[in-house]
Amino acid sequence: MDWQTTPEDSVPSSLVPGAELGTLGKPPVTGAWRPGDHPGNRRFENTGEQWVRGGRLPVVRIAYETWGTLSPERDNAVLVFHALTGDSHVAGSAGPGHRTAGWWGDVVGPGRAIDTDRWFVVVPNMLGSCQGTTGPSSVAPDGVEWGSRFPFVTVRDQVAAQARLADRLGIERFAGVIGGSMGGMHALEFAIAHPDRVARLAVLASTAQTTADQIAANSLQRAAIQMDPGFAGGDYHDAGPGEGPHRGLALARRMAMLTYRASDELNGRFARSWQSDVSPLGDDGRFSVESYLDFHGNKFTRRFDASSYVTLTHAMDSHDVGAGRGGVDAALAQVSARTLVVGVSSDRLFPVEDQHRIAAGIPDTLDGDRAAVIESEFGHDGFLIEHEAVGAHLRRLFG
Repeated sequence: MDWQTTPEDSVPSSLVPGAELGTLGKPPVTGAWRPGDHPGNRRFENTGEQWVRGGRLPVVRIAYETWGTLSPERDNAVLVFHALTGDSHVAGSAGPGHRTAGWWGDVVGPGRAIDTDRWFVVVPNMLGSCQGTTGPSSVAPDGVEWGSRFPFVTVRDQVAAQARLADRLGIERFAGVIGGSMGGMHALEFAIAHPDRVARLAVLASTAQTTADQIAANSLQRAAIQMDPGFAGGDYHDAGPGEGPHRGLALARRMAMLTYRASDELNGRFARSWQSDVSPLGDDGRFSVESYLDFHGNKFTRRFDASSYVTLTHAMDSHDVGAGRGGVDAALAQVSARTLVVGVSSDRLFPVEDQHRIAAGIPDTLDGDRAAVIESEFGHDGFLIEHEAVGAHLRRLFG
């Protein structure tokens, strides 16, 4: 599966050779990691029963990976949260158990901004996802996948699961908590819910409260999945290859990529070019940008689960640090960690104004009441692509 070795969300957009368009074959019913699959570098921790917004999970299993060595004093742990479709594999090559290379390998590792010769890095797969942590594709106690029965979970539920993992690992206080995008929601929520457990906080390309615009984008992506006949209301995991909700999931990914990338990048890289010599103007040809989105949408179905996508976008919609805390400003004021807030100039999913709002509300930030801004053409995915700029900012916090 060498077409999966580099995640498309951590590299610039590029033309897809026509020869590659038909190489993927039938998509599996789910791209989820399942028991019996090679574990790769994953470790697993059973955190027991957990009540979530939508009901009770009798058993929660958290998949996570670690890098570096925990100090005898247990004071050098750094918790990193992944984005919506990420996983615990923040660094390392693709291989058995890991369909893609690490999504932040130029930021986390020996000598990197988050130096694993110094820090003990812990990266959990979030609750409701599909890469080893309990989610809709996991087998319920009755021996059948949770599917449509998986309860509604919120960002707060996911953070509660991550805090319980930290308890199991014996880590009372993190030297740092880091997250970008949806992971930034988790990092911020963790620092508000557990201020005494976070010494440093880094929030990248994220928000304190999902907006109507962001919820609208998520709702369209969910609709694309749920309207696919193969979705079967969420109970499709016993279907054969090519029979699951891959069309809807691929379409949802194509929609999402238009919020992850900036218009200037797409216009500059693709313009109005054709994928082949066949005209897209009535002759069944395609524009290059169409083929790019289609190819990467289809790739995505090989590494993700449709019901997890629905579950996690609902969780994103739940995100509001101010709910039940007197509003966003009152919640942000509870953060005691030394904080770095970073935005990306061309981000149209979580605009820079969202990061400025976070910075203005947290008492102790590196840059006062304004977020640091990375100038980038890559849109929201700039926090994954602009390794040098991101690393330079993180070194200011962790240096």
